Amino acid sequence: MPESPASPGKPPSQPGSPLNAATPFPASALLRGSVLLLAFLVLQLVLFWNILGFPSSRFLPAPGHRNTTWPNGAVNGGACDDGLIYVYDLPSEFNHDLVDDCESLWPWYSFCPYLANGGFGEAAATLPVFFNVTRNVSLPSWYNTDQFQLEVIIHRRLLSHRCRTTDPSLATAFYVPFYVGLDVGSHLWGDNSTAADRDRAGLRLLRWLNNQTSFQRSGGWDHFITLGRITWDFRRFGDDGWGTNFVVLPGIANVTRLGIEADRLDPMEVAVPYPTGFHPRTAADVRAWQRHVLSLRRSKLFGFAGAPRSGFRDDFREVLLEECEDAGSEHCRSVDCRGTRCTDNGAAVLELFLDSSFCLQPRGDSFTRRSLFDCMVAGAVPVLFWRRTAYDQYRWYLPPGPARGEAEDDGEWSVFIDRQALRVGNVSVRDILEGLSERRVRRMRERVVEMIPRLVYASSPDGLGDGMEDALDVALRGVLERFRRRRASTAPQGFSAKRPPGRSVALARRVDNKSTPAPAPPSDGKNGSAAAVNQNASGTKPSSPASSYVKPVVSKASASTGKSLQKS
Repeated sequence: MPESPASPGKPPSQPGSPLNAATPFPASALLRGSVLLLAFLVLQLVLFWNILGFPSSRFLPAPGHRNTTWPNGAVNGGACDDGLIYVYDLPSEFNHDLVDDCESLWPWYSFCPYLANGGFGEAAATLPVFFNVTRNVSLPSWYNTDQFQLEVIIHRRLLSHRCRTTDPSLATAFYVPFYVGLDVGSHLWGDNSTAADRDRAGLRLLRWLNNQTSFQRSGGWDHFITLGRITWDFRRFGDDGWGTNFVVLPGIANVTRLGIEADRLDPMEVAVPYPTGFHPRTAADVRAWQRHVLSLRRSKLFGFAGAPRSGFRDDFREVLLEECEDAGSEHCRSVDCRGTRCTDNGAAVLELFLDSSFCLQPRGDSFTRRSLFDCMVAGAVPVLFWRRTAYDQYRWYLPPGPARGEAEDDGEWSVFIDRQALRVGNVSVRDILEGLSERRVRRMRERVVEMIPRLVYASSPDGLGDGMEDALDVALRGVLERFRRRRASTAPQGFSAKRPPGRSVALARRVDNKSTPAPAPPSDGKNGSAAAVNQNASGTKPSSPASSYVKPVVSKASASTGKSLQKS
């Protein structure tokens, strides 16, 4: 092993070199020094750029301890009339540390790229596979987003939300930013992972919550949390089995849980859309995308993204692949999603759905797949085979399907096919879809496109703006309404349950000196209706007769939201 000299000695002369060489000209030394300095500065810039791009807790700033109720600036009168939200500053082990340890979250590959950009993943503008799939004007709105990033996305957005307060005494709702999905996901496939490993973080969180005054006061009924994986990953009964027991712990019983899929028998769980790769910044971005997907000439009648599962008895995906093959390449195309092909390359799925009029949506590991939302964002009409895939699941977001035996109506947005009839060969997908009139198909597509804003998570801290709600806006409105009704049912007679004591005074001081709520904006097409996105530059509506069959999604969704809240 070569030794390092204790002190530098005079270096020996190289063979063949003159012993009394002339001293180098000073200009040459100066040039070498300048080159070395420039190289050093370039290296520092490269390292600094990599540090900024590497996913860590830096992209997700912790809630600041400020002496103001509105840490994110003043808001317009009435904007927070439904209530203020307090975001707990949890110990870092429950969120930030999980992000910092992104290399170890998944046993097969690094999870770090999917945690970049606050959980959106790598920007499509940096991935060549997206260049020919999305329009240039919409490319900045697209990311390679993993389906299990809901916890990170919601936390980041709420930290900068206009109705966030750092004073818990003024809060109507309390958000618990525990990345339970990331935590349990890191233990699901470990060779030596035990139930105790999967349960440990959840138990520690509940111990922490039980020491918080706000949680003690309400027992958790005004608290909510997000679940970034399907519900069955969090409801293990007993000491052995799949997943964690987090949601069946007594301490979590009163907490409202927003998850990508919910147990319909659990009234405390609410299903919210899976994160897709579309994260627009403004309402204008959404309208541009809506116009694009409505104008496409789709060459395939239907498409299917998935893969057969040989380990499953009577695998229904195999039936759908056979349907696609029987229809022929002129009418159907499929994308093989075995392994991580579709996870690594979301552009392949997007390209398929943009070119298909309909998309087949069987159940996955649970009743819904993220593919349902990828399909709708691409403007394709979903074809369903289980009612729980959508109709009985996303009550705050999607209109219910027709009752069994009931005729379709003008608000239809999907096709439902009896899977048993399809399996035995009594019907075929191609025959059913070709039997729909062109006018009816166009009406369904317009209905799907109207709903796009409510199915995506905006990249702007302020949401989409211009009166357009995204998926988080819908979720918060539902959560705050749920808490308001609970408070009203338990408040003493004569006590206003709309907001905690003292809040109205604070609002009057802070919210632009306006204590009167602003009236609700009229329905003027700003919520993403097909009629609005088809308007030309002059503001006039096109003469296409299809627009006369479009019904605004907001009015219906608001009604369905109210009904679903009454049931919960």
